[in-house]
Amino acid sequence: MKIRLSFNLFIVLFADLMLLFCSLYFAYLFRFDFVIPNWIWKNFVKILPYIVLVKILCLAFFDLYKGMWRYTSLSDLVNVVKAATAGAVFGIVFVLYTNRFEGIPRSVFIIDWCLTLIFIGGLRLAVRLYFEQFREKNNFKNIISTIFSIFRKNKMHRSGVLIIGAGNCGVQISREIRDNPSVQYQVSGFLDDDPAKIGRKIHGISVLDKIDEIRFYAEATEADEVIIAIPSATATMMRRVVSLCKDAGVKFKIVPSMGELINGKVSVSSIRPVEYRDLLGREEVKLDKEQIGKYLGTKTVLVTGAGGSIGRGLCKQICRYSPEKIILVERAESPLYEIDLELQKEFPGIGIVPVLSDVQHKWEVEIIFEFYSPEIVFHAAAYKHVPMLEAHPWKAVENNIVGTENLVEVAGRSGCDKFVFVSTDKAVNPTNIMGTSKRIAELIVQNRYPDGASSTKFMTVRFGNVIGSVGSVIPLFKKQIKEGGPVTVTHPEIIRYFMLIPEACQLILQAGAMGNGGEIYVLEMGKPIKISDMAKDLIRFSGFEPGLDIKIEYIGLRAGEKLYEELMTEDENVIPTGHDKIMVLSGIKQDINTISKDIEDLKGITKKRNKALIVEQLKKMVPEFTPLLDN
Repeated sequence: MKIRLSFNLFIVLFADLMLLFCSLYFAYLFRFDFVIPNWIWKNFVKILPYIVLVKILCLAFFDLYKGMWRYTSLSDLVNVVKAATAGAVFGIVFVLYTNRFEGIPRSVFIIDWCLTLIFIGGLRLAVRLYFEQFREKNNFKNIISTIFSIFRKNKMHRSGVLIIGAGNCGVQISREIRDNPSVQYQVSGFLDDDPAKIGRKIHGISVLDKIDEIRFYAEATEADEVIIAIPSATATMMRRVVSLCKDAGVKFKIVPSMGELINGKVSVSSIRPVEYRDLLGREEVKLDKEQIGKYLGTKTVLVTGAGGSIGRGLCKQICRYSPEKIILVERAESPLYEIDLELQKEFPGIGIVPVLSDVQHKWEVEIIFEFYSPEIVFHAAAYKHVPMLEAHPWKAVENNIVGTENLVEVAGRSGCDKFVFVSTDKAVNPTNIMGTSKRIAELIVQNRYPDGASSTKFMTVRFGNVIGSVGSVIPLFKKQIKEGGPVTVTHPEIIRYFMLIPEACQLILQAGAMGNGGEIYVLEMGKPIKISDMAKDLIRFSGFEPGLDIKIEYIGLRAGEKLYEELMTEDENVIPTGHDKIMVLSGIKQDINTISKDIEDLKGITKKRNKALIVEQLKKMVPEFTPLLDN
């Protein structure tokens, strides 16, 4: 029975001493109708210190000074009953031995036992209620559910599991595992590097030791699995934990970051296997939720490309701010069907409207705006595969340029509040057709409506590669590793900026909230990553050794591909914003009449499907476009 000494412990002891004194005192008051005779009072004063001391020792014996009050559980209340009962029994034995109950009514001990339960248990429960009702803002029904969960019997076999992280996330997971009979886990203990938590108990479950001791406690508790419940873990920490789990020979899963969770709530159902993106350890995005909520809440929001990687992420993040209606515009029926079902299930209170349509057709766009009158537009629809668009440049023109022009023109005429265009770092000093088409789309968004020509605020958000998106290099590497290799990398020195889909979508929403029209927002992408290093990491993460088990082959740069990407041109001036991960560029104003005429010429050339002519016209419109390879 080891108790960690701390300032909080002395506060707890003092509170319990006062409550135990009050318990015995009120027991005498109730027994004698609030008038205690003098001769009885003398006996009360004599036995008081001994009775209180015995009770304190019993509370300590039943681990009531090792738990954290904010996580008081039913098991802690059971321990209060045990301690109060033991204290009453020892008190009776003490009085019986010293004076055989002379001048001490026996009923006092029964009343005292009841009051001890109320005072000691009530204080601990009150602390938990405070944290859940006012600090964590949980529903009171959760507490009632916890109290009655003791009566549920689960005879299924439960696998032992260790939880890494004894913070709020780990506590929520352990609570759901305990309360949900369908979850076939049994928490064997917590591991945490915080010395103040080691040796304490949460919901009756011990914080065993530091994270480095995974192997020992996995064997000692016969745990089959580890759940990593540290949403804010850095890349270094994640790699360390994963390495320790592998050395211990246990399976490991992770609780995603808050940004990745659809409804923002931690639950057992959200636990998934650890993936490479988790090892990047990017910092959690800090959002001005009030600002975002003001421009999205109760509004009709339209998202193009809703079935794509960024589109899906945007839809999920937008729904968290309770818009009145969200219009899902997508040209591919299967992805549209999937995101519609997913949002209908997760956000039943929001109007989800799937629209199978193509932004290349202006008349379809006009019908959508006329029928639904969207107030906020996020344009994420685009062809993005660089080599594919090098082979089919006319599709880049029709979808990325003409589609954007259609949306911008109709949105500006409709007078919607904001139009946010999702762009790419490949639009900066482009070396491929995809990047050039996105750069022209940026110019359309920035210049189609000169100042005062439309009440709509147009803005652009520009960022780099997104891990997990369709066409990302990671799924290709995984497939090659599964097939035994080789893993193909274009060049040993090629580098790229990466961010996670939830992170990118959250920053897009934040930029949209900040924008007043005419800005190009650039998202802070962190440090660039060598693709060859990423390939090696993925090979090791899969349990193999690069070069020995799985070979890496360098196949040369693909059409339109360059070694590194940029986020801004030399002519664009960076203006700081109030958000440390968002920069704003002063967009370059151009004559919209010239842009419109060039686009009309480009449309005519596109109909001929002549790649050389298309490339020449793109060079004219974007002078910095320098194709790397002549295909």
